[in-house]
Amino acid sequence: MKYARPLLGLVIALVAVWVIVGEQMSGASADAVVNAPVVTVRADVAGTLELPNRAFGSRIASGEVVANVTDQLVDTVRLNDLLMEARFAAAETIRVTADLEATKAVQAELHQRTRIFHGERLAEIRARLTHARIRLAYLESGEMPDDTELRVIDLVDDMQDRLPGEPLTEVLVLDHARERVEVLEIALRAAERGVFLGDGYNDSPNAEQRATELDTVIAGLETAKAQAEAREKAIAERIGRERVRVNALTGGEIAAPINGLFWEILQADGVTVQRGDPILRLVDCDATIVTLSVTERIYNSLHIGQEASFRLSGSNEVMDATIARLAGSGAATVYEHLAVAPSQKHLERFDVALLVPALAANHETRCMIGQTGRAFFDRRPLDWFRG
Repeated sequence: MKYARPLLGLVIALVAVWVIVGEQMSGASADAVVNAPVVTVRADVAGTLELPNRAFGSRIASGEVVANVTDQLVDTVRLNDLLMEARFAAAETIRVTADLEATKAVQAELHQRTRIFHGERLAEIRARLTHARIRLAYLESGEMPDDTELRVIDLVDDMQDRLPGEPLTEVLVLDHARERVEVLEIALRAAERGVFLGDGYNDSPNAEQRATELDTVIAGLETAKAQAEAREKAIAERIGRERVRVNALTGGEIAAPINGLFWEILQADGVTVQRGDPILRLVDCDATIVTLSVTERIYNSLHIGQEASFRLSGSNEVMDATIARLAGSGAATVYEHLAVAPSQKHLERFDVALLVPALAANHETRCMIGQTGRAFFDRRPLDWFRG
């Protein structure tokens, strides 16, 4: 028992020395800070700048309006010319449509007159043929109606279609009556098929001929209407493109391209800016990283993709991390587009950047730009206790 206590004390002393040396010799960062890229929002057109009243450091969602640039002097001459051309094209379409409808109305009326002519002409030929057959029957039978004392010459004179020079003798009158019946029968058959032989030199009435001529006129007007409508449509498309161009030059609301923080104002409210001028800067919280510096000995033992751990100051939570960049000493240029710039002592050491998924995934911690902590690259004796 007299050697147990000294032995136990020696063991405790060795463990304490091992813990102290292990903690001190493990790879750790000299400083570490939550950082993120800075996005510069620029004016898309030249005009007057309007900035909403917003506090520095306030959170901004992607698509939220952060500024407004309006140009009241944008050139709209071309748009006005196209609008005038559109009105002219619309007037031409209306005129051609009116001419087409009027011509179709005239043609419809002519077709109606043609149908009336066809019906009445057929009725006329049938009536004449009926009476011609009656007269032929009287002549062939040699009998006269009891209630008349007409002679053959009187019967011939009573014919409505008697022509000068027609024979007046009984034999020739009978032959002529037969000829008249045959001619009327031929005219009836032709008329029933739509061909009229009454005037001897054309097969259709004047109204039908005019209606047929209007078919060509209507076809031309329909082509002109289609052409006018196509021209009107083409001008409308050009007007749409010109409106887009004018609206783009006129400007308007500028939306935040990222989820982040309102970081810096580069132009005053109400000033005139030119296209491409920087207006303000936003911090991209979706791309949060951790920047830190280490000694040369630790830096030379690191490589990209190596696992590490990170803990925020004042927090007991240790988060897994991965080395994303090894910029080395004097890495001032890599901080030109980051929110937190390095200190002079930081630049004297060797720069390292970490990706911490748990930090970026947490809504509360991913925008804690400037929050400090420490990063570790080796296992330490007290990790089991910290866990």
